[in-house]
Amino acid sequence: MDAILLLTLAIGLSVIMTGAWAIQRVTGASGWIDTIWSVAVGIGGMAAALFAEGDAGRRTAVFVIIAIWSVRLGSHIAARTHGAGEDPRYEKLMQEWGAAACVRLWLFLQVQALAAFVLVLAVYLAAAQTAPFPRAVDILAIAVAVIAVAGEAISDRQLAAFRRTPEAKTGVMEQGFWRYSRHPNYFFEWLFWCAWPLMALSVPIGWGWLALLAPLQMYWLLVHVSGIPPLEHHMLASRGEKFRALQGRVNAFFPGPRKGEISS
Repeated sequence: MDAILLLTLAIGLSVIMTGAWAIQRVTGASGWIDTIWSVAVGIGGMAAALFAEGDAGRRTAVFVIIAIWSVRLGSHIAARTHGAGEDPRYEKLMQEWGAAACVRLWLFLQVQALAAFVLVLAVYLAAAQTAPFPRAVDILAIAVAVIAVAGEAISDRQLAAFRRTPEAKTGVMEQGFWRYSRHPNYFFEWLFWCAWPLMALSVPIGWGWLALLAPLQMYWLLVHVSGIPPLEHHMLASRGEKFRALQGRVNAFFPGPRKGEISS
């Protein structure tokens, strides 16, 4: 592994997230943090693809895939944030931190920079793979990434369409992909990071196994930390029994058959 390149990427991510902290302090809109984080991961991943010493064809594929992911997710979050107020997840944290919120937020965003580095590391390990491109597993990895980006984009569009309806003020989303998962956008985001270990792993096993940290980290964050738990807490507070009933019908993360329904 190129230690100097990885150290440079880690420092760059830390600096970018410090910039995100400054923007939140000025605007009071925490949604820009997630926008900047998505762009930071994309920039780090593209730099990793450019400067890694792997097969040129694979590095090109890695560059294009991570760029598409970053532009799509970053622009989506930016559009959602523009003109909106504080993100309820961050608002809750800021209230809990009280007078120490300024410093605690900066530290929190440095943890996000570390999480971003784990993802960029996976991209780097895929780009640094020296085996001739494409292998069958490379094609599989690209297919997984394409399905994941498309699935997340469709999920986001379905939710955006629902939010424009009168039912959105008091109801719950239960159409399209959201009929089979309460958080299909999170599921597809996790699936995207499953593509990189496929591309990074080699025989015999080298450093590529570290790319497995990306999907493991994303699952833990989305399912147990900053994704589903605070969002569902907010939904229970705002939708009450309607959302509690949805929890009884629809899987939280992995899409699957609806509970309590008997097929004819």
